[in-house]
Amino acid sequence: MTGRWATAGLILLSLCPACFGGEPTLEDRLAPLAKAHRGKVAIAVKNLETGESYYLNADEPMPTASLIKVAVLVEAYLQADEGKVRLTDPVTLHDADKVPGSGVLTDHFSDGATFPLRDAVRLMIAFSDNTATNLVLDHVGIANVNKRMAAWGFPNTKINAKVFRGSTTSVDPARTKRFGLGSTTAHEMAGLFEEIAAGDRLRPPLKQAVLGHLKKNQDKDKFTSLLPDDTVVAHKDGAVSDARTDAGVICTPGGAVAVCVLTDNNEDQRWRPDNAGNVLCARVAKEVYDHFAVQARK
Repeated sequence: MTGRWATAGLILLSLCPACFGGEPTLEDRLAPLAKAHRGKVAIAVKNLETGESYYLNADEPMPTASLIKVAVLVEAYLQADEGKVRLTDPVTLHDADKVPGSGVLTDHFSDGATFPLRDAVRLMIAFSDNTATNLVLDHVGIANVNKRMAAWGFPNTKINAKVFRGSTTSVDPARTKRFGLGSTTAHEMAGLFEEIAAGDRLRPPLKQAVLGHLKKNQDKDKFTSLLPDDTVVAHKDGAVSDARTDAGVICTPGGAVAVCVLTDNNEDQRWRPDNAGNVLCARVAKEVYDHFAVQARK
């Protein structure tokens, strides 16, 4: 190959190395998935050991749906560590506390049921229980969650109100109207998971407890859907009619990787496992896993 053909070949190789036998980059793997999705997409990926990263629309604030509950989880454990609450504090469920949507308390627990705050936190993360979330917020305070996130350098990561109580408990009606339950950016949420997994703001026992909750997330439709069964994933997801989200730390053969996928204005609003937003989250997680598996074999 000589002359202009050689030049053209080099240009093509730089644009698409995978087309010429090179290993695909994170961008090669993830950008086409985002482009094909019928809706708005933001992605953040960072290998916590090597630093390799990929960001797409990652600084744009977007709705979180229940993903914002991870910020409530962090606040609950930090307040317990600071002596402001105790995870053994009793929480009493009343019929007036019950809200619809995900979880088990509303349909399966009786008025007057009492359990420790720690159990409400467990339900909030493992089953994304909306009623449990509100009970936790009664103890730690919505404003305190947002203040903590801002102090950690995540000013767009905010919970706006109790779940299904936006009209009466919103701390920011404008943000509630725009984002619903909460907001974040892909960059900030990936950063929050990096802090949880590898930062120094949580003492080791707290870090283990928080990650332990996140590893027990029962959602099977997003990040974990296409990964090998033995993959360790500490994550939290979210879903409303026009948005699907997931973020967490995926343990790959090439290291622990912080990943966040946010979607909004989705055309597919079906409440089915194969909803396009769910599938996008699953495919991003799989491509990230495969990419770092290849890196580990080099």
